[in-house]
Amino acid sequence: MSFSSFTRQVHINQTAAKVFAWHEQPGAFERLAPPWQKLELVARSGGIRDGATVSLRTKIGPVWVRWDIEHRDYVEGVQFRDVQRSGLFAHWEHLHSVKAAEDGGCVLSDEITYQLPCGIAGSAFGGRFARAELGRLFAYRHAVTKADNESTARYISVRPMRFLVAGASGLVARSLIPFLQTQGHTVLRLVRRATRTADEIFWGPAAGQLDPSALRGVDVVINLAGEGVAEVRWSATRKDAIMSSRVDGTRTLVNAMGAMRRGRPFVFISGSATGVYGSRGDEVLDEGSTHGTGFLAGVCGAWEREALKAEAFGVRVVRLRAGLVLTPAGGALAKMLPAFCAGVGGRLASGKMWMSWISMDDLVGAIYHTVLNQSCDGAVNAVAPGAVTNAEFTHVLARVLCRPALLPVPGAALRAVFGEMADETLLGSVRVVPARLQMAGYGFRHENLEDALRHSLGRTKFVQS
Repeated sequence: MSFSSFTRQVHINQTAAKVFAWHEQPGAFERLAPPWQKLELVARSGGIRDGATVSLRTKIGPVWVRWDIEHRDYVEGVQFRDVQRSGLFAHWEHLHSVKAAEDGGCVLSDEITYQLPCGIAGSAFGGRFARAELGRLFAYRHAVTKADNESTARYISVRPMRFLVAGASGLVARSLIPFLQTQGHTVLRLVRRATRTADEIFWGPAAGQLDPSALRGVDVVINLAGEGVAEVRWSATRKDAIMSSRVDGTRTLVNAMGAMRRGRPFVFISGSATGVYGSRGDEVLDEGSTHGTGFLAGVCGAWEREALKAEAFGVRVVRLRAGLVLTPAGGALAKMLPAFCAGVGGRLASGKMWMSWISMDDLVGAIYHTVLNQSCDGAVNAVAPGAVTNAEFTHVLARVLCRPALLPVPGAALRAVFGEMADETLLGSVRVVPARLQMAGYGFRHENLEDALRHSLGRTKFVQS
């Protein structure tokens, strides 16, 4: 039986040598893994040179399947090949190659030859699906590779730095850490268990435990730690955990920086949220707007006040106020998808509430921009320029998924199920603009909601080849 083939190319405004080197950095595999796929890295040996191996688990329907890959045919700066040893396909070979273009950039090519399992029947019933999935995958991978490599050119003479990340196992950090690694930086992770690898540092945020000497040589501290806000209905105990996990963790980091005799980090990026503004209807909110009222506004206010104490030690502090982060890997969008994919999604209550959102790639990019741009200090709104109403958001999401969105959810029903949390997280209206990021020259990858959703859900239009 003959093999099938798939080829896709992308032009990148970066040298071939740098694009190839990007693929050799730790974190490249994770950067290229699409967020809508259930994919786990089981084991990895070596990089991309001959003999290196990668073992994955991926979910096909309800079944987890292991996929073992070996790298071959490595030519530095030119190409490397992935060859399946066992797994999903009857045969799989994937050639990655990079060639210089006349304009000083390069062309990245992915050439795949494959054979589906089950012979003729597999090709007959799965051929079209396989090509469509490859198209989705490489549209996403090439968009990420192109944007990540071209963004490097915007920042001149960035030296390799050491980053310390709190909340390293969380949703945002799982995208941020691979990005930082592919940019050539070293990342240390704070963990609340016994350390297992050289890049892990123990801390006990509730007890204020963090050895200041562990921060020696660290240039940037990024705090993304905190209990999930909308995981379960709020009780007094849950609200206390949400508050204390943020305040205690931030205080522990600030105290450790303060206890250092010399060589403190030059910037502290402290996570916050647009919830600091409270629910404000149609009011347009920038970083100069007053704090709002309500539980979340109180949490964000206390969180930010703790972070600001690091300024007394000469550390630049960025209070990063993130909006709704768009990724199917977790958070609010992941919770919406089952209903919308089933065709039973719809607006919440009147649908007039404003939603301030940001794509995951832009949140990662905004964090990096605030590290490198010294004009970014104080409050920085991490949201896309185009806030939308809930009605518009649900309409666009349904269009991207090719599903109807005809079943509104009454506000009374949301309050009955979620209580106080419904008014602050689901029915609240926050219309935020990223004034500081725009003033600091950050270039958004996704200013348009539909573009952001299509990218993160793998619904971009592509040309098969």
